[in-house]
Amino acid sequence: MTSSALENVYVTGAASGLGQAIARAVVKAGGAVAVLDRAAPEDDLPHVVVDLADARAAEAAVRELVEQCGPPSAVVTAAGTDACGPLATVPAEDWERTIKVNLIGTAAVVRAALPHLEQAHGTVVTVGSTLGLRAAGDATAYCASKFGIVGFTRALAMELAGRIGVTLLVPGGMRTHFFDGRDEQYKPGPDAELADPDDVAAAVLLALQQPAGVELRELVVTTSTEPSWP
Repeated sequence: MTSSALENVYVTGAASGLGQAIARAVVKAGGAVAVLDRAAPEDDLPHVVVDLADARAAEAAVRELVEQCGPPSAVVTAAGTDACGPLATVPAEDWERTIKVNLIGTAAVVRAALPHLEQAHGTVVTVGSTLGLRAAGDATAYCASKFGIVGFTRALAMELAGRIGVTLLVPGGMRTHFFDGRDEQYKPGPDAELADPDDVAAAVLLALQQPAGVELRELVVTTSTEPSWP
C-alpha cells in the first residue's frame, strides 16, 4: 500500500448512503476525506455544497476543495440519482438530471481532479451499478447513465494506464435511502436482501490501498441473491 493512498480522498455523494460509508471507511483507516454533495455531510469533514448536475459548478467545487484542504490523492464518485418509470411518462427534466448527475457530473469531477491525481499517481474509483451491465425496464435513464459509466471508466483506464489508477465499482442494491420517494412498485420488496453499504465501502478501500503499479480494475459487489446479477 502506498503511504499517500488515503491522504486526501475526495468523495462525491458522501452526505449519505454509499458515499457516507466510503468516507467513514477512509477516515477509520487513518485517511482524510473531502466531500462534494448537494447537502453538507453529518460528519465534520471539509466539503463544498454543489449540485453535480451542473458540470461547471462541479469543476469549480473541485478547485474550491483544493484551495480549502489540498489536492486529492484519490477521487471516488459515489453521487447518484434515479428517475423510475416508462420513458414516455418520466418528466424530461428528471430523465436528463439522472444523466447529468450520474455520468456528466462524474466526468466533470474526474476531469477537474486529473492534474492533481497525475502528480500524486493517485486513483479514481467510479461507481457504476449492476444495471450498468444488465438493463431493466422502467429504468432507461439510470441504465443509460450507468452503462455510460462503464464505458467511460474502461476508456479512462486505457487512457491513464501507468499514470493514474482507475477502478470501476459495480454494486448491487444496498440498504440506503436511494429507494426513498419511489412509487411502491419500484422499491425493493419486504424480503429483498440488500447489501450493507459498509461492506461495499470496504471494497472501495481495498481498491484505494493497492500497491503502486497494481490496480483492481473492476469490482462487482452484491449479495449472493442479487436479482440483477449476473
